[in-house]
Amino acid sequence: MTLFDQVSNDIKDAMKARDKVRLETLRNIKKVFLEAKTAPGANDTLEDAAALKIIQKLAKQGREAAEVFQQQHRPDLAEGELAQVAVMETYLPKQISEEEIAAIVRDIVAQTGAEGMKDMGRVMGLATKQMAGRADGRIISTIVKQLLA
Repeated sequence: MTLFDQVSNDIKDAMKARDKVRLETLRNIKKVFLEAKTAPGANDTLEDAAALKIIQKLAKQGREAAEVFQQQHRPDLAEGELAQVAVMETYLPKQISEEEIAAIVRDIVAQTGAEGMKDMGRVMGLATKQMAGRADGRIISTIVKQLLA
């Protein structure tokens, strides 16, 4: 079952359960999926890898919006965004810890022979590719900077 089909089935389940937050979130995800499927050159298909990237992007946007709401002293709006992010995260692969990220980055630094900040681009490219979908880019970047500094 593709991720698109899974989201469609989960919309039905959310309707039956009368779970408004989950239903609204899943409908939003499906809307973006449909837009991606009908985009020029998509041939009316959506691969699971592309669908995962879409969900990751939506979750990141939700977290950033919640952060802005917190800064503006609007915890009610931040709470709603975080509730939607929690629903999105159920479809994403399990995130790895900062310690695991640091270990992977150390291995990449050793493999590439990176010695300073001038090699950050190479290390970041390999690290983001290797940990795609399992780690936030900002965390990876912070750890790479610490290790190369």
